[in-house]
Amino acid sequence: MTWSLTSPITGAAQTGFTAPTYTLTADTASDVNGKQSAVTALGGTQTGVVAHSVAAPFTIAFWRPKVLKILGRTNPVTGLLPSVPLNTYKVVTKKGVLPLAGQPYALARISTVIEIPSGSDAADPANLRALFSAHIGALTQQSAGMGDTAITGVM
Repeated sequence: MTWSLTSPITGAAQTGFTAPTYTLTADTASDVNGKQSAVTALGGTQTGVVAHSVAAPFTIAFWRPKVLKILGRTNPVTGLLPSVPLNTYKVVTKKGVLPLAGQPYALARISTVIEIPSGSDAADPANLRALFSAHIGALTQQSAGMGDTAITGVM
């Protein structure tokens, strides 16, 4: 399956939130190799949270390489690859936040950069899937802890 967010998405646990959901609307990414959605409505209890607006953006975007890299030839003497290029994917979530009451919104970002060695998609798909499963599972498990750390500075 390709990147295709379905609306609404269920948010992960956060201190003070109850059953958070986010209704999405397709948006235009800033380049042709991206897909973007804007959060246009909120569900559950998320006191003080605002949906997407020009002043306070709330978007989730996925980016893939414009040109996918492939493996080159092996060294005829050693049989080894001289280098393994990386295909870099990115997920970026942006949210307008207030830096101080009465001030304009500033943009907060979370970026997940995904670097996949060329050829591993065909040679080792199971381990690539395990990479995503463990990474996303860890983020989901620690969502509230990461939010708490961003608020308190305590890890």
